[in-house]
Amino acid sequence: MSTTRTTRKRTRTTALLWIGLAAIVAIVVAVAGCGSASNATSTPSSRASAAPSGSTNVTGTVSIMAVWSGDEQKDFQKVIAGFNAIYPNVKVKYTSEGDQLPTVLGTAVQGGNPPTLAVVPQPGLMKQFQSRGKLKPLDFAKSTIAANYTADWVKLTTVNGHLYGLVFKGANKSTVWYNAPAFKAAGIDPPKDWISLLTDAKTLKASGVPAYSIGADVGWPLTDLFENIYLRTAGPNMYDKLTAHEIAWTDPSVTTALTTMAQVIGDTGNLAGGRNGALQNDFPTSVSNAFSNPPKGAMVFEGDFVEGVITSSTTAKPGTGFNFFAFPTIDSKGSGYVMGGGDTVIMFKDTPASEAFVEYLATPQAAEIWAKLGGFSSPNKNVPASVYSDPIGRQAAIDLAHATTFRFDMSDQAPSAFGGTSGQGEWKILTDFLAHPSNVHGTQTQLEAAAAKAYAK
Repeated sequence: MSTTRTTRKRTRTTALLWIGLAAIVAIVVAVAGCGSASNATSTPSSRASAAPSGSTNVTGTVSIMAVWSGDEQKDFQKVIAGFNAIYPNVKVKYTSEGDQLPTVLGTAVQGGNPPTLAVVPQPGLMKQFQSRGKLKPLDFAKSTIAANYTADWVKLTTVNGHLYGLVFKGANKSTVWYNAPAFKAAGIDPPKDWISLLTDAKTLKASGVPAYSIGADVGWPLTDLFENIYLRTAGPNMYDKLTAHEIAWTDPSVTTALTTMAQVIGDTGNLAGGRNGALQNDFPTSVSNAFSNPPKGAMVFEGDFVEGVITSSTTAKPGTGFNFFAFPTIDSKGSGYVMGGGDTVIMFKDTPASEAFVEYLATPQAAEIWAKLGGFSSPNKNVPASVYSDPIGRQAAIDLAHATTFRFDMSDQAPSAFGGTSGQGEWKILTDFLAHPSNVHGTQTQLEAAAAKAYAK
């Protein structure tokens, strides 16, 4: 199964290592004396203008560390081969560290021997290294990146006016996956707005299939559901403020989002397996339940990686057995909005070779290589839709790259004690909220107490 389809699981596992990384980085600071060392298609002309500029007669070695392993590593090696076809005198050495990446990378930085480049799954990780002066800016690639990425992607990796990251591989988490035969039997089409979603859910239940299949044994699917709702009810500016804890979780905007969320999780009779089933099911089980034959549920609120779970654990076929629709608008707000994740390239050593490689990764040509192989969504807006062989994955990727508003997963940007640790913080509190969906204000109070403690550290 490819990373685009398993990004959620991987980033959540990685998040549990953040505490250790923070400790490692603290040691780095101490050793350093608390200082720092320094559209769906594109026209040929637009793609040509986004190609690497300058001489290709560059020499040197680039070491790069990332989480990608197995088939993903093989696919990325083909991207590297595409780079070497242009820059034959640069040697690129790739090392896969899997979910141990934060620890291994932190140790390498502590020892004064970081890789030239690394690819990290959370922007917070990038900002931790940047705040301690360990990263080199990617300002040399600003024009290339600006030509190929929408403003929200650039803003995501910009700190104090300087660019420190390039999101090469993305994930669209504003998708709702549905059982096509169940929808057909109920006589409904994919809903485009929240009211229609709730109405269709009642129709599905009446037809004999619970509408929602949720896996909340650890809570992270609930954070994704909340974030999609909050982005559409509160808007992107408030989303940014809550992400940075500039407003409290007791804010009325959170009340609105949780109340809206309760319309789904509080519809107990419409949850596959009921409330207890939702609380006990893990994420893969929630997916297989919705796409088994006969189905135990009809819809799964989760990212584009759901497709990989469906195809690997059920016999459902794309189109006839399963499909997705964009997360619905709420009160006419949120059309074109996408909440998601991605893998960000960061630089520790600035050399002509590393600059050439970053510039290359920012072009549609680099992304096309992996996109053709499958299991990959590019945030690059100039990657032609035609290169995606899977029509369902193609649409999810297009929605990601061309989103009118994009926001990175909120909980992945929070301190791990609050947004990324099983049994505590947001995961635990939203799981409790599923058990008691009428307790909106109590849930807000708990969330604020946990957030205030985590953000203060």
